[in-house]
Amino acid sequence: MLRDRYDAMNLFELVPALSLAMEPVLAHLDTLLEEAGLFQKVKADLAKRFPRTLVDGRPSTPVEVILRLLVVQHLYGWSYQQTEHWVKDSLVLRQFCRVYLEAVPDDTTLLRWANLIQPQTVHELLDHVVQMARSLKVTRGRKLRTDETVVATNIHHPTDSTLLGDGVRVLSRLLKQAQHLLHRGVAVSHEALAQAAFRDRTRSAHRQVQRIAEATRRKGEQAEALAHRAYARLIEIAQATLGQAHQVCQGLEEASHRSVRRLTHTLATFGERMQHVLTQTEQRVLRGQPVPADQKLVSLFEPHTAIIRKGKAAPPTQFGRMVWLDELEGGVISRYAVLEGNPPEAAQIVPSLDHHRHLFGNPPSVLAGDRGTYSPEGEAYAQTQGVAQVVLPQPGAKSVPRRAHEHQPWFRRGRRWRAGIEGRIHVLKRDYHLDRCLYHGEAGMERWVGWGLLAHDLRMIALATAQ
Repeated sequence: MLRDRYDAMNLFELVPALSLAMEPVLAHLDTLLEEAGLFQKVKADLAKRFPRTLVDGRPSTPVEVILRLLVVQHLYGWSYQQTEHWVKDSLVLRQFCRVYLEAVPDDTTLLRWANLIQPQTVHELLDHVVQMARSLKVTRGRKLRTDETVVATNIHHPTDSTLLGDGVRVLSRLLKQAQHLLHRGVAVSHEALAQAAFRDRTRSAHRQVQRIAEATRRKGEQAEALAHRAYARLIEIAQATLGQAHQVCQGLEEASHRSVRRLTHTLATFGERMQHVLTQTEQRVLRGQPVPADQKLVSLFEPHTAIIRKGKAAPPTQFGRMVWLDELEGGVISRYAVLEGNPPEAAQIVPSLDHHRHLFGNPPSVLAGDRGTYSPEGEAYAQTQGVAQVVLPQPGAKSVPRRAHEHQPWFRRGRRWRAGIEGRIHVLKRDYHLDRCLYHGEAGMERWVGWGLLAHDLRMIALATAQ
């Protein structure tokens, strides 16, 4: 049964000799998290775990505790295990998270509850926090600056050979699990499932991956020929393993046990991704044809990962997702969007303005972006919406009137103010770990970015109101 909160108590009164107290920012943050709107939005998602979660079952971890634990986790950049350890070990954090003298939930328990919170809920929570900042006069929504950054997914640098090696390793491990189920009598045996269907080809694939790596370190026609032969052999091994996976899936399709259905679904999922990698490897390596970046699969485990080239010297290519950020005066992030692929920046001006009008009821007085955000359509849209100062520098060669327009004092002030978002992004990556997403899947990316921005905004509000 889903509980709202534990009975309130003050741990600091139990040990008066220690003179314990929260630091000022944490104390203000504690007050901000008492907002009923935040609580109800999280509770609505957690209540969907099972059909009768609100009325049946043993008492759960309270909603208030889950919300505060997740804020603490992203406030300090901890893992789930670290969050459990440090909250359990600290009277101050126990008081802040409203755990009191109760047991701190295990990291796995917190993980299961956290995964129930939907990405749309995190967006709504951020909107609610922005409204809190407005009511506390931390921001008035008069100035808006936008920029994008890349949040990397938690993958190794992708190459065709390592992707094929990963695929053989994962499929072989799943085939071994299927074999154990057959031996235990959980799955229905099938005549076609001979011992060869469960053969582990991981060592053979790893050997070819090593040969390819050694050949690529050398130069010359002989090294290229060696790499080509090793790729051909690796593709044969991968195709054989994929055939085994299809055979086992067909053999287990009649089984009704839940664990078998789950395993069959996992085999089919990774089989599809493995086939994608095989297709792109054959096209690039064996036939010598380029594969467009938007058609490449660069991770079997994070298939939503995009190849992003921003024209920078280091790193020239990044693997992750493009994230768009809107920042208001006062250092409050009002909106984020996890974008598909590597889209043009100018397309985000309209959504940013529309979202701002939705939150504040009127457009900002100043809208600032970098050169990539400029487009005649976006500039005209901002002007028609009532933005007084549209600071979108035009890239490339400019006409004399355009140069005079961008040389005006208000335009130059807007450009200087816009540059501050670069520092804000650096802080988000350094202190809130938005450099690399450690959650899984596309929904995990949305949650990772959203919770990091929520922790950032709450801290900015606490800092402003603590003064």
